[in-house]
Amino acid sequence: MPQLSSVPQESPAPRRESPSTSTNQASVVEESPEFSQLQERYLRTTNALASAAHDLKTPLSILNGYVEMLQSEKLGTLNERQREVLRDMRSNGQRLQRYIQDFLSFSVLETGELKMKFEPGNINACLSEVCRLWSPRFQEKGLAMYFLANEKVQEFPFDAPKVERVISNLLENASKFTPSGGTVWLHAEPYMWERRSIAKPAISQERRRRPLTAPNSVKISVSDTGPGIPPEYHLEIFDDFFRLPTNEKTEGMGLGLAIARRLVSAMAGKIWVESEPGAGCKFSFIVPLNAAVELEGKR
Repeated sequence: MPQLSSVPQESPAPRRESPSTSTNQASVVEESPEFSQLQERYLRTTNALASAAHDLKTPLSILNGYVEMLQSEKLGTLNERQREVLRDMRSNGQRLQRYIQDFLSFSVLETGELKMKFEPGNINACLSEVCRLWSPRFQEKGLAMYFLANEKVQEFPFDAPKVERVISNLLENASKFTPSGGTVWLHAEPYMWERRSIAKPAISQERRRRPLTAPNSVKISVSDTGPGIPPEYHLEIFDDFFRLPTNEKTEGMGLGLAIARRLVSAMAGKIWVESEPGAGCKFSFIVPLNAAVELEGKR
């Protein structure tokens, strides 16, 4: 049976004395010259940094290509010390490439230039392909990764590249913090997501009167046997550039989970984490079966 929703509820909005007063205050803030100038400056800075990151992408790809060519020994035989140096060069080059790609993705999401493309597809095939791409890296780190296709998940329209990016970010996070000898599981299942709509209370009441009888979404989860995350950071972990105090020396910009959150939100879905210190992590996100329709209804 499909699992009933256990998605953590969002905190209720503060009590307001007058809806019209609150709306007017928000309008004043958004229309103030200071707010407009700050927003414009922020977007200019984001675009400038994105442009610089994009300019670095091509020469870095060329350098990485030359390193791979040298490693192939097509230009001559290498001794062990040379192989070691080239391995370090390739590792650092790939890490820098991931940083650049993360920032480029972040800038696209920040400036509102993200385009969604929902097409009918098989989510099991999508997850299997991501596992195939990540398998070598997990093997290098001595980690076991398991994924078993769920036949109960039917084809539905989704943005495959965006879903793959979310899963990749979650797998990268798991591989980064799970110690050697650990295990990571990837799982998908039909899901009944019952939720309230703050903007349209009438629809919300109707949904409560008529409970769901069939799945309306797919839940995808990545679980690991890592050190876990304290409960007080379960929301903050998805913030931009956030890193746990215990992980400040770990490589990364703190954008992986933030990008995942924004992409899931762009699919009209939700992402959350379940974890306790010393008990591993389980990151889950929901993709609605009719995401395109739901997004259209919000416009």
